[in-house]
Amino acid sequence: MLYSHDTFGLGHLRRSRALASAITASDPGASAIILTGSPVAGRFTFPERVDHMRLPGVTKLPDGTYVSQTLGLDIDETTAMRSGLIQTSVEKYKPDLLIVDKEPTGFRGELLPTLEWIAASGTTRCVLGLRDVLDEEKVLAAEWERKGAVDATEKYYDEIWVYGTKSVYDPTRGLPLSPAARRRLHWTGYLRREITDPAMVPDTPYVLITPGGGGDGQAMVDLVLRAYETDPTLGPDAVLVYGPFLSGDVRQAFDARIARLGGRVKAMGFESKIESLFAGAEGVICMGGYNTFCEVLSFDKRAVIVPRTTPRLEQWIRASRAEELGLVRMLDETRDGMTPEAMIRAIRALPLQGRPSEAGADGLLDGLDVVVERARALMAVR
Repeated sequence: MLYSHDTFGLGHLRRSRALASAITASDPGASAIILTGSPVAGRFTFPERVDHMRLPGVTKLPDGTYVSQTLGLDIDETTAMRSGLIQTSVEKYKPDLLIVDKEPTGFRGELLPTLEWIAASGTTRCVLGLRDVLDEEKVLAAEWERKGAVDATEKYYDEIWVYGTKSVYDPTRGLPLSPAARRRLHWTGYLRREITDPAMVPDTPYVLITPGGGGDGQAMVDLVLRAYETDPTLGPDAVLVYGPFLSGDVRQAFDARIARLGGRVKAMGFESKIESLFAGAEGVICMGGYNTFCEVLSFDKRAVIVPRTTPRLEQWIRASRAEELGLVRMLDETRDGMTPEAMIRAIRALPLQGRPSEAGADGLLDGLDVVVERARALMAVR
């Protein structure tokens, strides 16, 4: 079973889906359930023997507080309902292995009753899975202290998996984990992506523009459109995937601008089979989320990353380290400026960039193989 709290974006669900697919593909007797709060989980295809269960959704407001998406319950009632569903699911499914994505205690502590039950029953091994970058050290340490995340990690988790390499970044730097907990830490490498569900792609050269889930991608999309509006000779053409969370009036305004570009930019709302678009692209302009970064490396694409810097520095840290290592180029607001001219230069320079493989990206992508190996080892000694 995989837990993916998913209060915003697609990253946690997509990572859990990749893990579940790899583990079940390696063992014809294995099955998996993903517990997710993502409102778009039903728009993805899942492989045979992988299913998902939707937890009641929550939305983060600009002031940092949360509200229920649809149920009319207050956030405490919604959290209690989610917590009960999680524990019931674990008790009935009796998983050999529970993989928790990023949040040791779950959303607002909703996992703690389940973790207590698992500790008492002794029937399930627990893994905390962390992406390569979480946030800047001081901010992360304060957040984990506030949530009781260090104590939960020490008490409940048999292993900690980092879906990256220490040579790129250590997300646990600054966390007061004990030596015993650090001995349970395994660096898997990045999670390689492949085309699992082929999709139609343009038969002419294109640059792929993707803001990931799109919920925080308005500024990047606007900058790309301004570049194509400013320079009528800019090429190749672009394929823009908005993501499911960039919609409403903002998207309508973008669509109107795209219509005036005479076919030089084509847009679509959401593509669950985006791997095919990555594979066929001449280059990629993207934000710096973990899954997008894995796709850039996996499909060996020249990329320009435009990282967000709020509410976390995660994307900026990832992009700056990747640029230092020669894997991508970053468009930095302080250094380069967020202007149409800067984006035009970045797009025109894409063919001159080295591919990630030239900087050793292939050696970073063993994550799924290591995950399968560790999962087998844990379940064998359950």
